Amino acid sequence: MTDLVPALVGPHVMIEPEDDPAGYHRLRRRVFVDEQELFERSDRDERDDDPRTVVLVARSARGDLLGGVRLGPAGIGPDIGWWQGGRLAVDPAARGALGVGPALVRAACAYAESAGALRFDATVQPRNEPMFRRLGWQPVRHVPVAGRPHTLMRWPIRRLAALAAATKSPLGGLLAGLAPGGAGFVGDDGAPVPGTDLIAACDAIVPSMVERDPDWAGWCSVLVNVNDLAAMGAEPVGLLNAVGARDANHCARILGGLRRAAKAYGIPVLGGHTQLGVPAALSATALGRAARPVPGGGGRPGQRVRLSADLGGRWRAGYHGRQWDSTSDRTPDELRRMQSFVRRARPAAAKDVSMAGIAGTLGMLAEASGCGALLDVARVPRPAGATAGDWLACFPGFAMLTAGPVADGDAGPAVTADCGELVTGRGVRLRWPDGEITDAVDAGVTGLGTAA
Repeated sequence: MTDLVPALVGPHVMIEPEDDPAGYHRLRRRVFVDEQELFERSDRDERDDDPRTVVLVARSARGDLLGGVRLGPAGIGPDIGWWQGGRLAVDPAARGALGVGPALVRAACAYAESAGALRFDATVQPRNEPMFRRLGWQPVRHVPVAGRPHTLMRWPIRRLAALAAATKSPLGGLLAGLAPGGAGFVGDDGAPVPGTDLIAACDAIVPSMVERDPDWAGWCSVLVNVNDLAAMGAEPVGLLNAVGARDANHCARILGGLRRAAKAYGIPVLGGHTQLGVPAALSATALGRAARPVPGGGGRPGQRVRLSADLGGRWRAGYHGRQWDSTSDRTPDELRRMQSFVRRARPAAAKDVSMAGIAGTLGMLAEASGCGALLDVARVPRPAGATAGDWLACFPGFAMLTAGPVADGDAGPAVTADCGELVTGRGVRLRWPDGEITDAVDAGVTGLGTAA
């Protein structure tokens, strides 16, 4: 469970998680039973007994309890990123000038997002709806609670949309006039070389990563390129690299990781360029062969979407919530089996999950296919060690999105699940077990347009 750093609200109020919520429960009884008569005897319910439920309380500088709120995963099943808040209670003597209620709501939003929530709901009494609106909450519909009118409201979590925009949205303008990939290939992971069956892919590693984690950077320079080839159904034939390093020792660590990965994936290093005494830099170009490349923009509305993801491994040290390392402990046979999946499956469209995450990458596949997508959150394969929010936004070691029928659905050791569909429209939306649909990624992730 995510820890919330205690927050000081002005000079008089501190908000923090509460390990012993007995005082908060007594305050709730005073407010909801005695004062408001919303409940006859007790406002306690099953969510109070759920060990995942978090209680945040507000205290004065002297330690007096001023208010509290509870929040946690909805339902009794696994946490799929759907959280609910409720039972916001403020001591009558603390209402007004101190802003305890709004502070608790803001703290609950921050906690839910930090815990990986992608949907955060609350049922709000009419008297409190204006406050929630001012804080940015959006009304969904009217619902009864304990026989009284309430409004179901939702906190807009923009994490997935912001990630996609930050990593991919400038591409359309930057690449205008270049037409990378040629006819039928827009925003693809690799590019067919005209007049041949060659596929070329090129990736650069973030310089800060090359500087602080050179061996892992070297491994990843191979990983991202063979994934790009795999997404197009290509079999790798060779790799070239360009390395910049401050000295020979640093360069050796970069090339050590690259050498191990090339051996594990079975792709020979054909050559490259090395420069010492310069800031850290690393890029690689991979070549593969595919008689019939699989486009990222080959999907059509009505086709099912599958995710094939390697759930083994762990968060890479120093990259928690951002990079999932499932590949460095795999055998060469396991790696090559996953890399050949698209080549064997022959789907209508495929894309490997990039730095835009699962949702953002699905948005790119849908954009190139001229449609939108629905992603069933509860059906997305996810490792136990990752929250829903982190998993849909991170860079996994191996994860492939495909659309349309497949000839061979075995991506082992990766797990494959049917978890969505392409639909008319634009962008990506999340579909939840209760039938609710929320926005995830805006239309036009890259601005590159639709594959011809």
